[in-house]
Amino acid sequence: MQSDANVDARHSRRDFTITTGINETSASRSDLRTDRDWTLIAIVATSGFAGLGYEIVWTRQLSLALGTEMMAVLGAIAGFFSGLALGAFALDGLIRRASSPRYVYAILEAVIGLWGLTAIWLLPAAGRVMAPLLGTTPAPALLWAASFALPTLTLMPATVAMGGTLAALERMTREARSDAKVSAGVYGANTAGAVAGTLACAFLLIPSLGFSGTLICLAGMNGLCALAAVMIGSTSGRGTIKTEDSIRHGFGGLRLSFTLFATGLLGIAFEVLVVRLAAQVMQDTVYTFAGLLAAYLLGTAAGGLLWQRAGRNAGDGSLAWLLAAAALACLITAVLTSFIAGIAETAVEAGIAGELAVAIALFLLPATAMGALFGHLAQQVRDRRGSLGWAVGINSIGASIAPLTTAQILIPAFGAWTSLIPIALGYLLLLPFRRAAALQSAIPACIALVLLLRPAPTLVKIPPGGKLLALSEGPMATASVVDDATGARYLEVNGRFRMGGTSSVRSDYRQAMLPLLLHERPHKALFLGIGTGATVVGGAQMPGTNVHGVELSREVIDLLPWFANPAVTGEPPRLTVADARRFVAADSDSYDVIVADLFHPALDGSGSLYTVEHFAAIKQRLAPGGIFCQWLPLYQLDLPSLRAIIRAFLEVYPDGSAWLNHYSVRTPMLALIGPRNGGRVDSRALASRLLDPRVRPAVRPLGFETPLDLLGQFVGGRRALAAFAGEGPRNTDDYPFVAFDAQRNVRALSAPPWSLLLSVIRSIRPQAAELLDAPEHEIWSDRLTAYWQARNRFIEAGAALPGDPRGAALIAAAAPGLLDAIRLSPEFEPAYAPLIGMAKSLMASDHAAAARLLRSIDEAAPLRTDAKDLLIREFGR
Repeated sequence: MQSDANVDARHSRRDFTITTGINETSASRSDLRTDRDWTLIAIVATSGFAGLGYEIVWTRQLSLALGTEMMAVLGAIAGFFSGLALGAFALDGLIRRASSPRYVYAILEAVIGLWGLTAIWLLPAAGRVMAPLLGTTPAPALLWAASFALPTLTLMPATVAMGGTLAALERMTREARSDAKVSAGVYGANTAGAVAGTLACAFLLIPSLGFSGTLICLAGMNGLCALAAVMIGSTSGRGTIKTEDSIRHGFGGLRLSFTLFATGLLGIAFEVLVVRLAAQVMQDTVYTFAGLLAAYLLGTAAGGLLWQRAGRNAGDGSLAWLLAAAALACLITAVLTSFIAGIAETAVEAGIAGELAVAIALFLLPATAMGALFGHLAQQVRDRRGSLGWAVGINSIGASIAPLTTAQILIPAFGAWTSLIPIALGYLLLLPFRRAAALQSAIPACIALVLLLRPAPTLVKIPPGGKLLALSEGPMATASVVDDATGARYLEVNGRFRMGGTSSVRSDYRQAMLPLLLHERPHKALFLGIGTGATVVGGAQMPGTNVHGVELSREVIDLLPWFANPAVTGEPPRLTVADARRFVAADSDSYDVIVADLFHPALDGSGSLYTVEHFAAIKQRLAPGGIFCQWLPLYQLDLPSLRAIIRAFLEVYPDGSAWLNHYSVRTPMLALIGPRNGGRVDSRALASRLLDPRVRPAVRPLGFETPLDLLGQFVGGRRALAAFAGEGPRNTDDYPFVAFDAQRNVRALSAPPWSLLLSVIRSIRPQAAELLDAPEHEIWSDRLTAYWQARNRFIEAGAALPGDPRGAALIAAAAPGLLDAIRLSPEFEPAYAPLIGMAKSLMASDHAAAARLLRSIDEAAPLRTDAKDLLIREFGR
């Protein structure tokens, strides 16, 4: 008995050991598989992060090389998606047949990373070659073809490799999980990583590291993905998962391919339209675009992941419901967009968070439906062909032609808002011909009909009592002419940025005349930026000067007739529609004066017009003795951006100087004047020009009667500017500080417009020695110093005025500061003339006050006789 008991005990211990070992092995395998799953998720997401990061950086680098005309932008997008499509098709069979997809994937990531590093110098170099080949005014077809060819050829190794990564990741995940239906989940996780990549690159990496540093970081991520894929080991011990025979359940191959193509086209067209509309009500900065793109990707990621969890086992009948849901969601966004102006006005005050909220409201529903739809279609293709490559390729082809179709067909035919309705109807037309199709499409079709019958909403903000006079909508922008309650007319682009108007004509003319007067004999002048046309026409008033203007937006040119500018006595200005950067790089002509208009620094794309590279390209276009004038809107800039621009300017124009346009504290403007050689003004030559009977009629109405009127605008020379700018980043093509300083520049719009002007005049002390050659500066030094002190006191007095006083209240508030100014310099006409005007206005209502003011004027500036003469004539003393 005891022996049998011992045997039973030994068997029990053996069975326990075997059982425990099996359980421990099973647990170990389970833990290993869990770790492998999490590693795969990290790889999938990181791959998406890097992919969208590259797209953001490369798109911006290409815009520097090709310009920001719509055809150039469309060509770059089409070239990028074409590379993805080519890679998806070319690598599909290789990935499907590979015995180890992780090695194929690792090679693809290595290729992307290496080419990402190569692009640091390749894209800028290609751009420098491309611009002269295109010329200044290429035909739209040529511009599109070149813009398509450049990214297609220069980025092909990377984009082709990107086209195969999703298919490789899907196969790795499918075999690791022993699950044939993971396509939607892989797509969702990859897109979720893309959301993070979009936000991180726009808000963190590029502002901190610039384009080159960001590309290095992204290449490092590619390397980590490749290394992790190799080290993860065999993804499954079960071999290839046998897929179900979905042919008997699914779409026919041709119809499935067409649906993938059409949904790629419709999805990207919808994205382009919503971004185009949102630009009219949001801040339209680099962060606005990043937020909109992130919201779109967030929706598609959510759709793919939700479909993976909830809908991946549904039959093909669910495709019709997904198409109907996409159509309905697009129409809901169309309805929301018609009211979005009021919503955005409140939301954007919250800054980036507010803009992200608006972007999510516009994109979340439709993009979620689109993400689920692609996940479903991709799974059908995977089940049929054994790989995702075909789905990615067909969908990318549709996406590649979507921007061109939108810009050249939809917007011209329907307008940006109305075009959302054909997009929604396009999804309904893809419904299978089944009895249930009528029910599934009924609600979206009815909503679409109602929206088609109603007038298209305008997103232009009309001031109380004002009215919309004209609207020009195109693929680039929406330009409008608005009449405010006072009768002043102004030009507005994309609903937020004013480009001048009837109330600023005199200021616009001075923008042209100041640099033209600083040149001794200008014959040819180039104006970059036209706006209402006043600056260009003002320049054309200068006798003997031929003027050429370049404007980016055709929509702006179309509205010029609404702003009646005086007839030009000489040759009329020649106008060209082109990107300013590309025009300057491609031009072979030379100019005596080049004037760059007030480019809104926060506006997406404008920061590239303040870079070292662009300033250097302009210098190449200057004739011997030529000068470049860059106007800066101080009321739209923050101090760090201003200093970065000045540092960039002085690097190219070491003898540069700064000048004011006028002394208004409402719209202060600073001109950076860069001479090709030399840098000082000849006061005697200037005096002679101002007395020229041909020149005098053009400049005298603008207040330029004597050399002092012009020299008094001087703010500082190279030493003073360098000290003001200090050490810090320059604004360059590779490190676009101004573009990514947009949020601070947006906040500057809500600050008092004179804030930065006061910082400038308080920090910079002008010196006659930096303005005039010896011995002239010795002759002028005392007069100019007094004049500049009076000018600064005048500006400070204007900034200190409380509210918006009128009549006697204005005189009481303003007169003390004006009197201080003429005490410093009796020659300071901008203060003396208004004081005399105030005294004359008081004579009609308060003789005693008028007499007191005239006596104060006479005491402050006894060498001038206007006040004394009025006292004698009106009061007998």
